[in-house]
Amino acid sequence: MHISEMFRLVRGTGHILDVLDVLHRDQVALRIHDGASSAVDLTARHPRTGELLSTVKFTVQTLAAAGELQRDLQRELTYDGLRAAEAKGSKGGRRPAVPADKTGDVRTAYLEGRSIAALARDHRVSRGAIRTAVADLLPDHTAAEEAAPALELLVTLDMPGKVADFLRTAELEAAERAALAQGVVVRRGQGYTLRVTAVPAVHRRLLALCQPLDGGQGVPAVPAQRKARREYENRVSALVPAEP
Repeated sequence: MHISEMFRLVRGTGHILDVLDVLHRDQVALRIHDGASSAVDLTARHPRTGELLSTVKFTVQTLAAAGELQRDLQRELTYDGLRAAEAKGSKGGRRPAVPADKTGDVRTAYLEGRSIAALARDHRVSRGAIRTAVADLLPDHTAAEEAAPALELLVTLDMPGKVADFLRTAELEAAERAALAQGVVVRRGQGYTLRVTAVPAVHRRLLALCQPLDGGQGVPAVPAQRKARREYENRVSALVPAEP
């Protein structure tokens, strides 16, 4: 079991030491395989009393406190960034797919007989965005069906650390930045992955933003970064496809 899995289990038990009791009951050993505390057995107990060794308790509680501090700092930095953006006049949130100055043209073209698919191609947006712009012009049964899009469920994907590092320097919307800030770091050898929980639409936008890692436009691609982006692309591609 990876140490990050142990910390994940804490949510369901209420206390990190309770997890070690469960592992001891099930005769499962938990060791740190690399880093400064490598080879430490986090389930080691006194041979006579059967209680956790004091050094084990200290190590586990220190790791848990450090992880909680990291999450809290990320959350605070996210909120500080949002407040700073609001102070500069940024409203945040996702920008309208069809700009306000184009909505009138879209509605007029639809009334003149232009199809939703054609309008989507003309304005390079999804068909859903066009339906939203002309929702009150659609037949009643169609408007009722399209006005309330299906809710997307949260999906947890492992994002390679090189992708996460790049995205942290990119210009993100509030939902995307929050998803990164609330991600759980999972150490893997010398690198790490970021376990990101978000709706599929957010994962797809994050994937689109890291396209520069593939190189192009005079910027050479770094093989390791390109490989990391493609790993994330494969995971995002396995989700329910977006509407064309």
